[in-house]
Amino acid sequence: MSKKVVLGMSGGVDSSVAAYLLQKQGYEVIGVTMKVWEDSKNYEQNQGGCCSLFSVEDARRVAYKLKIPFYVMDFKDEFKDKIIGKFIKEYVKGRTPNPCIDCNKYIKFHSFLNRALNLGADYMATGHYARIEKEDGRYIIKKGIDNKKDQSYVLYNFTQHQLKHTLLPCGGYTKDNIRKIAKTIGLEVYDKKDSEEICFIPDNNHGKFIEKEIKKDIKAGYFINKQGKVLGKHKGIVYYTIGQRKGLGISTGKPLYVLKINPKTNQIVLGENEELFKNQLIAKDLNFIPFEKLSKSMEVDIKIRYTSKISRGIIIPIKNNAVIVKLFEDERAITKGQSVVFYSNDMLIGGGVIHKVIDSVKNE
Repeated sequence: MSKKVVLGMSGGVDSSVAAYLLQKQGYEVIGVTMKVWEDSKNYEQNQGGCCSLFSVEDARRVAYKLKIPFYVMDFKDEFKDKIIGKFIKEYVKGRTPNPCIDCNKYIKFHSFLNRALNLGADYMATGHYARIEKEDGRYIIKKGIDNKKDQSYVLYNFTQHQLKHTLLPCGGYTKDNIRKIAKTIGLEVYDKKDSEEICFIPDNNHGKFIEKEIKKDIKAGYFINKQGKVLGKHKGIVYYTIGQRKGLGISTGKPLYVLKINPKTNQIVLGENEELFKNQLIAKDLNFIPFEKLSKSMEVDIKIRYTSKISRGIIIPIKNNAVIVKLFEDERAITKGQSVVFYSNDMLIGGGVIHKVIDSVKNE
């Protein structure tokens, strides 16, 4: 008897081909689109973001083509509470969250997995580019073989139970190969553009979104330099993030960037680009995959954001499930609220949320 897999289908090419690959491996596949956000404009403008009606219909057509059952599951209430609620609170605190990581942690690989198992499925699956393997009796995550599309960064919160019941069939393929497979088997989504924006903010204006959601005006404040001199007025701290240059509306004869956001004083410190480079931080809310807890210092590869290059450094355990991260080279715009993720070659060690950025200490 075939084992049953509930596959999260976004309407994109990755999850669509994942359904086909799972079929080829002999699984009984059930396609499900997780409805987490309602925005009719996506459909009207034909944007087709992962939460739009347009993408639901794409997923439904793929399921029909592959002759698999297809359903839509409603997670909107939980998404609004766990993801959007946190997103707003973090920006109000002057931090920059990563809602995709939180969605994976709370919705896809927790609530959705639990629903799948309760329906009698053996596994859930997604189209993420990463690989799940088992070594020495423990499940691990490795980077997808396509370095340009590897998505292991957003998967560091996995537990052993979740890994045991999760399949990632696209991790052993390149994106080009996935598109070729889709075209070969006649899936119309073979050339569909990847969704890059936050699903509930298709115009990427997070400040405008937050102001609308909290239903009150965001309080304006002042831009200052490191000496406290007022440089101009800002429209509210939720509109800004560390390293930002565009949209400041400040003219001083030289480029200025956001160095620090202070929610207590409602001030934003501006300075020059070279002042953004740091090499130490403290991370909390940690999760490790090859082992339960970091017991001693460890030299690792490090990513301070999804799009950043790999850096080298040391992670040092401290109290309250936190680590000090010491980078061997300065990194630009290390940002509170973002995730820092650790690797050993192609194996995902774990990660956590950046809690504090420490002024650079000269590396000996």
